[in-house]
Amino acid sequence: MAFGTNISRRRFVVGLSAAALPIGLSAGRAGEQGSIPDGEPRRGGTMTFLLPYEPPFLLSLFNPASLVLSAKMTEGLLEFDRSMTPRGQLATDWTVSPDGLTYRFALRRGVRWHDGRDFTSADVAFSLRTLKKVHPRGRLTFANLAEIATPNDHSVVLRLTRPTPFLLPALSAEESPIVPYHVYRDGDPLANPNALSPIGTGPFKFGEWSRGNYVILERNPDYWDPPRPYLDRIVARVISDPQQRSVAFETGTADVGYRTPVPLRDVERLRQLPTLEFETAGYTYSPPNITCIEFNLDNPHLGRIEIRQAIAHMIDRDKIAEVVYFGQAVACPSPIVPELAAFHDSSPSPYPFDPDAAAKLLDDAGYPRNRDGMRFSLTLDYPADETFHHLAAFLRVMLGRAGIWVKTRGQDIGSQARRVYTDRAFDMQLASLSNLFDPAIGVQRLFWSKNYVKGVPFSNATHYGNPLVDKLLEDQAVETDPARRVAQWREIQRIILHEVPDLNLVMPRWYTIANRRLKGHSDTADGLEGNLAHAYLVEK
Repeated sequence: MAFGTNISRRRFVVGLSAAALPIGLSAGRAGEQGSIPDGEPRRGGTMTFLLPYEPPFLLSLFNPASLVLSAKMTEGLLEFDRSMTPRGQLATDWTVSPDGLTYRFALRRGVRWHDGRDFTSADVAFSLRTLKKVHPRGRLTFANLAEIATPNDHSVVLRLTRPTPFLLPALSAEESPIVPYHVYRDGDPLANPNALSPIGTGPFKFGEWSRGNYVILERNPDYWDPPRPYLDRIVARVISDPQQRSVAFETGTADVGYRTPVPLRDVERLRQLPTLEFETAGYTYSPPNITCIEFNLDNPHLGRIEIRQAIAHMIDRDKIAEVVYFGQAVACPSPIVPELAAFHDSSPSPYPFDPDAAAKLLDDAGYPRNRDGMRFSLTLDYPADETFHHLAAFLRVMLGRAGIWVKTRGQDIGSQARRVYTDRAFDMQLASLSNLFDPAIGVQRLFWSKNYVKGVPFSNATHYGNPLVDKLLEDQAVETDPARRVAQWREIQRIILHEVPDLNLVMPRWYTIANRRLKGHSDTADGLEGNLAHAYLVEK
């Protein structure tokens, strides 16, 4: 498939078809468990939640890909309202010492696991220690955690070697789920069968998993916060075909989906349906991801900075946002999204779209064009998703003009994770990466050399390492002066933009699409990724 100099959205899609917040949180007390939406909540009913892919596990203790379901069964010490104000979940009170090195939590009494056993401080201690070992972001979150004391069954004390300014926001169910010690204490937690049928304290219990079809979560009648949850059941339907997800919303067989679950070309049409609402709230905790290209710096071509700079010069971000994302994205060269405004550097890329500059860099690097006009070839891996498929094809065209032959390879997210993080059998990958609520959690993991760990998904995929960046990352992670942290992150961004270990492209706009009969689904900072204890259905 070939295109002329100007690629329009219509021509691109037709061609494809033809070709086949920095936060200072110190102390708190559990308050009301969320604002109740207008109207009296109604008990009962089944909510159908659309998932674009099937998670490999149902427990996010070691794989965040499963958090959207895990957080309805397991809980964290804290949860957060839309403005990121903390409130108690499994903790009721908490204090942080003035030096930021001691955290004390009073735990909620009368809480039981889904199997009827009592929840205690031993569960918290075990969970945090395990997260530090096996969670791809837990290694960073709890890097300074030296000791966990449990004075009694309802008290936990965390003692740190150095301050960790982002620790409290990380204690949510999505990021730091608390799991039962008596279930996971023996053996490898990754091999525990309960990773497929979690036992938690949350408002919903595991019901059934029909592989490739659906996951059913049932109401927990013994939940500690009655009369919640209001729903009797959540059915998470796995529909990989985005067009079929649009049909499900149009026909009313789906109640809700998140992160813009339909083809982008359908967004404006579906917005006109009176039965649907498009909600942008509920993404404070985890803002829209950045779509990027991650380079394998062990590749002999991509290990050379001038080759990565040349590739950067061939990328027209604004055209990608317009054509591939149908205008539902914004260019974002920085690894930090604009939503984290205090940290985000809005400076333009040092390598703007400039094919002539790219050609010169490649020529000077000793890669002349051959008889077919090509210089060398690379493989681009991507998740089997319609938008990523279109983006991969678009990038193939862009880089082909520079004489770089790109073979695109789509696969399910689990296969891609194994290829990239375990087998290291890739050249470039398209990824959608979250900053989360603080760049120390969402961004540091990508560039910190000590976070290059084979087999750990969503870690340092590029094998990038820079001693100065390492020092800046480690310094900001313990810096308690907000202004100094901001300055450190601005310098980190400057270096990353120059050295191009990855290439940040765009930030898509995220919408939660919901049938108007579903209420209370986006009342917290994490929206549909939260526990949905407040969600309820009204009469049709």
